[in-house]
Order: sequence, then C-alpha cells, then structure tokens
Amino acid sequence: MTEPLFGVYGASGCGRGIMPLAREWVLKHGILLNRLVFIDDGQDVSKVVNGHSVLTYAEFLASDASERRVSIAIANSRIREKIALQLQRDHILAWSVQASNCVIMDDVDVGEGSILSPFVTLTSNIRIGKYFQANLYSYVEHDCIIGDFVTFAPSVKCNGNVHIEDHVYVGTGAMIKQGTPDQPLIIGRGAVIGMGAVVTKSVPAGVTVVGNPARIFVKS
Repeated sequence: MTEPLFGVYGASGCGRGIMPLAREWVLKHGILLNRLVFIDDGQDVSKVVNGHSVLTYAEFLASDASERRVSIAIANSRIREKIALQLQRDHILAWSVQASNCVIMDDVDVGEGSILSPFVTLTSNIRIGKYFQANLYSYVEHDCIIGDFVTFAPSVKCNGNVHIEDHVYVGTGAMIKQGTPDQPLIIGRGAVIGMGAVVTKSVPAGVTVVGNPARIFVKS
C-alpha cells in the first residue's frame, strides 16, 4: 500500500528549524521517517540535509504517494503565497506544523499551513489567516485578528486588540502595543515592523517602521 508523503518546502535556515517539528509530528502519527523530505529547487542544495532527502519540486510530484502534504518554511510571504498557489493547483494539501510546547488557550482559530515554533503562545479569542508563521517565543494576546501570510520573527510581542493585515512582517523582538475593542491598533497590509521596534500606534499599509517609538523609515 502506498504511503503518504510529507514535505518541508525550503532546505535552508527556516526549513532546518522547522524539520524537527515536522519529524515529531510524523513519528507521533506512526509514519516512517523516509516519508518526510525537504523540497528545494536550489542548485547548491545537498541531496541529504539533517538526515532527510532533498527533492526538487518535480521529484516530489513524481514520487509514489497516496497523498502529499507540504509545510512551506519560507520567511518571504510573497514567495510563500506563490508556492501555496502552486501546491493548490497540483492538489497538494497544506500541512500545519507546531511545536508540542506551544500554548493555545481559548477560542483560537488558525488557518491552514501555519507554522508555530517552540514556545509560541496564542491566548484567547484570536483569528489568524492561512500560512501564518510565528517563530520562537512569539506571542499573540487576546482579541487579535491576523491576516494571511503574516510572518513573526522570534520574540514578537503582539498585545491585545491588534489587527494585522495580509503579508505583514514583524521583526525580531518587536512589540505591538495593545489597542482597545472600539479602536484596535491596525498594522496595514504589507507593512514591515523593524527589529526591536515598539509600535504604539497604527501603521499604514506598505511602509517600514523602526525604533522606539516606531516611526516610518525614510531612506536618505
């Protein structure tokens, strides 16, 4: 009987950090480790990385499998979306992966294809879109709404009543101040929050903010 095949898309830094979580998941579900592979079309990638075979996307598609599931370990949200659309066209299932020590509390809804790294906390009354990535030690507090293809680097602090739109990137150690139920703090579509920034007010779409308090970054 043909077995399912699982892939972590991306064999570089992000993918190597996610693979142990993927490995834990397949072992828990009684799946042989040789059914878990990296997917990468890079020319310089070894055929084995951290004990797992590296297949090109074409090789992954051609492999014998009862079904295929993929977790996209790519930090760039635009590339992540492009890959997600290709997977959908090829009838490959999205695969959500999370660490066993994540804390997820009450009434939390996370979309397909999410990656939750170790020590991530999602508290209560939270809605998160598809292909969300939350890196080590990040948290999302109560009553937040997060869009599709949002990326949190390590140690992001997203406090309550914050709305984050699609394709936002939040850098390492950034902190987003709490909003209120009648006036949530809004991070606009495609905005970038710089490393260590302290966001005290809403951020327009498409801009980069840095500093404490965070201000729009203007190239000189």
